[in-house]
Amino acid sequence: MNESGGIMFVDGNFLGLPENGDLVDIAILQIPYELTTSYGQGTAQGPKSCIIASGQVELYEPLLGNDLPKGNAIHTNQPWDGEGNSLLQQLDGISNYLQPWYAGDCFPISLGGEHGILPPLVNAAKSHPLICNDLSNLTIVQIDAHADLRSQLDGEVYSHACAASRSLDLGVGKLLQVGIRAYSQEEHQTILSDDRITTFFARDTQNHSTGREVWQQWLDTLSQLEGPIHLSIDIDGLDGSIVPATGTPVPGGLSYWQVVETIEALFKAQKAIVISADVNEIVPQQDSPLTQFTAAMLTTKIVAHHINAKESGRWNSLTQQNGKNRMIGTSKFFQEEGN
Repeated sequence: MNESGGIMFVDGNFLGLPENGDLVDIAILQIPYELTTSYGQGTAQGPKSCIIASGQVELYEPLLGNDLPKGNAIHTNQPWDGEGNSLLQQLDGISNYLQPWYAGDCFPISLGGEHGILPPLVNAAKSHPLICNDLSNLTIVQIDAHADLRSQLDGEVYSHACAASRSLDLGVGKLLQVGIRAYSQEEHQTILSDDRITTFFARDTQNHSTGREVWQQWLDTLSQLEGPIHLSIDIDGLDGSIVPATGTPVPGGLSYWQVVETIEALFKAQKAIVISADVNEIVPQQDSPLTQFTAAMLTTKIVAHHINAKESGRWNSLTQQNGKNRMIGTSKFFQEEGN
């Protein structure tokens, strides 16, 4: 084991940080789910590759003026077991794996895995005290190249290309999207007709002449959000040059710093509370660690901004600490919905 700054490095833990007894302030949840990918493969290895890459991320965080974890207990949970003989059984398995971490006592960050993890994550979030089984209270902020608003893809309604649609079907109140630059006619019509959806297209935010103004409008929109927020980062929302190994890399995307600015604006919104986040569509790059390292860097930024929100009083634990050993749920929600 390596030691740096007096902290023992632990293989297999996010940032290589040791566990802090039974305490959990931030939970890193690994979901190696890959069942409906439609182009590049390898997202099942994404969470593990992100954890490994995180061991090379600097612990010093300028926002906090200190090294991570700055007194916080970061728990790297065992990965979802992948059990289930059908897609619907696996969706229930993911939801049941995540549900205990939405008790309001810690901040869950899910690593994927394809973006099809979003609907079961949203279903798990129903148990959060600020949601209270009413998903109309929840806003999803989605960074993505794709709208993910298809009704189905290749006959599958729970395809990763339908993740946002199925989340809205579950009752999510608002969906804000940025980075969008690959979408179907059906999705475009949905964006124009559904008043729950606000989309900032990459062609506008990345425009060399007017993009800076449009980008500021995006940040201003985030600053006005209210209530509980889930941040969903599909890493193909970034330009393909930064994340070339992701399943469907698309040129013309966001820069790394634009995603960081989005994280900053969201966590600083005075009337909003970010209750959870996910970083998905991570695929390990073979010739270079750039893709998985970028995902690890963004996950680290989320961790740092959550800690800052906690220190500033914008996030507070809503229940007593439940520790690491949590009882996995037993719901068959998706199986029952599919029958």
